[in-house]
Amino acid sequence: MTEGLFLSQQDSRPMYVQIMEQIKQKIRAGDWPAGHPLPSIRELSVSTKVSVITVKRAYTELETEGVIVTQAGRGSFVADVVDIQKNLIETELEKYIAGLIGAGRALGLSDNRILELVKKALAAD
Repeated sequence: MTEGLFLSQQDSRPMYVQIMEQIKQKIRAGDWPAGHPLPSIRELSVSTKVSVITVKRAYTELETEGVIVTQAGRGSFVADVVDIQKNLIETELEKYIAGLIGAGRALGLSDNRILELVKKALAAD
């Protein structure tokens, strides 16, 4: 059940963030649909060679974000939220858009010019 979760010591992000991002990616890609059981905290800890505390933190953060739900005695599951996959995709896109806006402003472009360039790129596609 933990196949496809690979953590890297060379990645500058904390391990719990890597776990969160990979779980979100599986949900965005449709590999783990709503209601899909997540690996137990211990199972994921052993398979990824990180501490139980690290995995627990990732699960707690995902639960706070509404991505997963935990049921006592049953485990953790992908949240059965309407359009969870769509919400995650849009959240990811919003990060890229914020980066684009930040880059444009750092280059001295006005918000109107940034918007014009985005519209131009959309029209070209």
